[in-house]
Amino acid sequence: MKVSDDARDARLSVLKTYKLYVGGKFPRSESGRVYEVTDSRDRWLANAPLASRKDARDAVVAARKAVAGWSGATAYNRGQVLYRVAEMLEGRREQFAREVAEAEGLSKAKAAAAVAAAVDRWVWYAGWTDKIAQVVGGANPVAGPYFNLSTPEPTGVVAVLAPQRSSFLGLVSVLAPVIATGNTAVLVASQEAPLPALSLGEVLATSDLPGGVVNVLSGRTAEIAAPLAAHQDVNGIDLTGADAALAAELETAAADNLKRVRRPALSEDWSADPGTGRLTEWLETKTVWHPIGV
Repeated sequence: MKVSDDARDARLSVLKTYKLYVGGKFPRSESGRVYEVTDSRDRWLANAPLASRKDARDAVVAARKAVAGWSGATAYNRGQVLYRVAEMLEGRREQFAREVAEAEGLSKAKAAAAVAAAVDRWVWYAGWTDKIAQVVGGANPVAGPYFNLSTPEPTGVVAVLAPQRSSFLGLVSVLAPVIATGNTAVLVASQEAPLPALSLGEVLATSDLPGGVVNVLSGRTAEIAAPLAAHQDVNGIDLTGADAALAAELETAAADNLKRVRRPALSEDWSADPGTGRLTEWLETKTVWHPIGV
């Protein structure tokens, strides 16, 4: 049956209501709250969950449960899993390009370029999983009949506040190095542009990444970040997505259990070579003495 132009114009759009991604599942916010996500022209795009403090605590529990399995996997296996995620991102480039264009007010060409750079960066970090230990680890010269070996180990559960303005390339740049080095993550999406992060959760759910390794929350950054900074079972927090005032408050809260804190930079060029700084940020060094000949 042919649909008339008048009927087509009268059709109401079906706006999507996203869900959180916690422990490999898609729960609604514990509070049942959602908020309207709009594009750069203030047009309604979708509904996103407004995560609560309880959601943040649930995400930490899921991330902690996943630490042993993910950190205990071989570095090569982690690299293969991350590369599989990149393959799936590649298959959904058009969707992410549309979401980035709407969120950041970019042209289609610039949004597509940003998404391509994000996928390339994910692949780049996937390649580092079995190489970073060779860069930061090694055998230390000591006096006596001993081997003295230093090896990097993951920090544990890391809370990541995603950049507010770079909704996908910046997001990948802060998240990928955390999990590439064997940590698990609680990701707080950009408050104004959460859709690329929530869509990334849908990709991760259908990839080989174990549930709980990445947990995605959306909502008010300050409301979600406060319980994460104070949580005794969070080992590190990346404050990239916080403004100066909020970052100061969160850093004070994080000091209670001596969390490792990455302070927000005054400016970030997400298109620049990332280097290894974010890879080594969430690693601890374990040194082992072993007698020679035993």
